[in-house]
Amino acid sequence: MRSPYKLFFVAYLMVMLLVSGCSNQSSTRENEKGTKGETGKDKTTLVLAQSADITTMDPQNSLSTTGDRVFRNMFNRLFYRDANMEVQPELVEAYENVDDVTWKFKLKQGVTFHNGDPLTAEDVKFSLERVMNDQTLKEYPYFTQLAKIKVIDDLTLEIITDGPMPTLLRLLAKSGADVIPKKYFEEVGLKEFQKKPIGSGPYQFVEWKRDDRVVLEAYPDYFDGAPKWKEVIVRAIPESSTRVGELLTGGVDIATDIPPNEWDRVNGDEGVSLVTGDTTRIMLLVVRTTEGSVTADPKVREAIDLAINEKAIVDSVLKGTGVPVRSRVPEGVIGSNPDLYDAYVYDVEKAKKLLAEAGFKDGLEITLTAPKGRYPLDGEVAQLIASMLGEAGIKVNLKLLESSAFLDIYNSNSNEELLMIGLADGLLDASYSLVHYTKERATGQTDYYNEKVEKLYHDAGRNLNEEERIKQYQEIQAIIAEERPHITLFQQGSNYGVSDRVEFKPRLDEVINFSDISVK
Repeated sequence: MRSPYKLFFVAYLMVMLLVSGCSNQSSTRENEKGTKGETGKDKTTLVLAQSADITTMDPQNSLSTTGDRVFRNMFNRLFYRDANMEVQPELVEAYENVDDVTWKFKLKQGVTFHNGDPLTAEDVKFSLERVMNDQTLKEYPYFTQLAKIKVIDDLTLEIITDGPMPTLLRLLAKSGADVIPKKYFEEVGLKEFQKKPIGSGPYQFVEWKRDDRVVLEAYPDYFDGAPKWKEVIVRAIPESSTRVGELLTGGVDIATDIPPNEWDRVNGDEGVSLVTGDTTRIMLLVVRTTEGSVTADPKVREAIDLAINEKAIVDSVLKGTGVPVRSRVPEGVIGSNPDLYDAYVYDVEKAKKLLAEAGFKDGLEITLTAPKGRYPLDGEVAQLIASMLGEAGIKVNLKLLESSAFLDIYNSNSNEELLMIGLADGLLDASYSLVHYTKERATGQTDYYNEKVEKLYHDAGRNLNEEERIKQYQEIQAIIAEERPHITLFQQGSNYGVSDRVEFKPRLDEVINFSDISVK
């Protein structure tokens, strides 16, 4: 059932007129500045602008794409994903699957950390055991199937899992599997390590000015050849109009997360281009199922889902650059459920009926926490959702927060009834996304628990039959779509503003390898 969008579009148009006005003012200010920008210094410096700053210099305690773009260039992993998203050896010279639970790896010779120390099997063991055992690390939940790391010699080690693990090589290529120097880390401790992090990647740390920039420089002794850029500056520019202004005036070479309302500015400039691609990122609402919360009632959760017209959001706010979905696992990820892709349920009258059945005939009041500036037009999307919920009789207290304040709420599990966030899949495997619905991962955030989901997830994680495993993950998604601890909205596309002086191709995983970017 689809009703007219009149009130939705009125609210949307008011928001967009305001945004457009601010954008034009920003463009005028940038033109008045007339500065050459940082990219004018020389052809050996690359400048990237992101919509949010990194939150830490600990590569095993960050799940953000903005952080991974920095860490992926500072640290190495045993494996990496190539441009086609295929897993390839990085630090590994050779490997073999000894049995169902044992893998043996031979490391490449001559790899050194940025302080000159050689990278050995002991460093790999130390790094993996840290993320396997430290439950405070954000990457910890994804590494719990690793049972033991055994060093054979300086360049050889074995990884033993707690059962068959079909995703091991994918795990060793994702964030959290970054290798850090054991000796240096133990000498200086975590606090000092974050002040001066050391990895073995193509670029080494120079400085981090919070909420401003990270500066890296080429590591001349990198084992895989000299990096392309002498210096790389990663700037944090939350305001999209400012980010685009810096691109147009030469302040940055590449700007991420260009929202639709800025496309005309980018396309209208001779020196830059809009480059688009796909992502695994799903915009969704984290919903509290905690006992005592109004959203603990499944009828209330269903009413919220039915009140939101995801297709209208994609078509109006995002100008078609998204796909409505009913699953956290998008197309292109192993284990996705095709029945839940390009799908949505919208029925505002049924939503009202469910609220009445739940005891809220006269409406209810909830809080929605959302970021502003972290994702393209995220604030506008949140405002439209609030308007849609209002049509169903749900009064929304909307809290729009800048990125760091928003992440503080999310990471501390301080979310109230609803929290809007965009989550990507770093493993390109359904197990990565669906871990959110296990009891251990959900505790404190959604507090969701379903015994059948728990068993399906556990069994699939040790199932070497890929066809059976995919069916298990698809069944989990069907259950989640009905029980709604997450209410999924849409799969995001990626939109970059790129200076014509560089050659850049977006990746599905949104990683940016600086050495893959060339001067034209």
